[in-house]
Amino acid sequence: MKKSFTLSFITLVVIILLVQCNNTKEDTPVVEKESYGGFEDNAAWGNHLVTIGGCHDCHTPKKMTPMGPVIDSSLLLAGHMPNSPVPDVNRKQMQEKGLVVSSDLTAWVGPWGVSFTANLTSDDTGIGTWSEEQLRLALREGKYKGLPGSRTLLPPMPWEMFSHFTDAEIKAIYVFLKSTKPINNIVPAPLPPEN
Repeated sequence: MKKSFTLSFITLVVIILLVQCNNTKEDTPVVEKESYGGFEDNAAWGNHLVTIGGCHDCHTPKKMTPMGPVIDSSLLLAGHMPNSPVPDVNRKQMQEKGLVVSSDLTAWVGPWGVSFTANLTSDDTGIGTWSEEQLRLALREGKYKGLPGSRTLLPPMPWEMFSHFTDAEIKAIYVFLKSTKPINNIVPAPLPPEN
């Protein structure tokens, strides 16, 4: 009888422990790790989004080579530089018939006048002082410097397409841009159309 009692007691203790372990698992919330779009962190995901989103196409000056323009890696996302060419064209004619772009792809002439691509680096002359909300407003509503009530971003900035970025994607882009090498570059103001 003593042996049967001991075996029953051990069985009861094991059942209680199993039930207790099971209850502990249910009470502990499951915390899912952020995925960052499949990248190791937000900055890496943001770099990926900036790259595939074509931001370097306009915001990084190019160097002309025998194979055509290539990204100037020393000026990543610095925008239109003071020594960059501006197309020497009859602006009034271009405004009426189409558009033209500089050889480094940072100055654009069209019906809106002349636009210069912005500095997106982490420098204060770029987006160094911007908040995440400013980037969201620039990408979602096309607002200059992400400021409410400011002018609309000019072509070729495709903010209408970028307005489809999710909040998580905008956050990743913001984190990446804030991590970029700061390049001091004040981009000129756009020029209005010629009459």
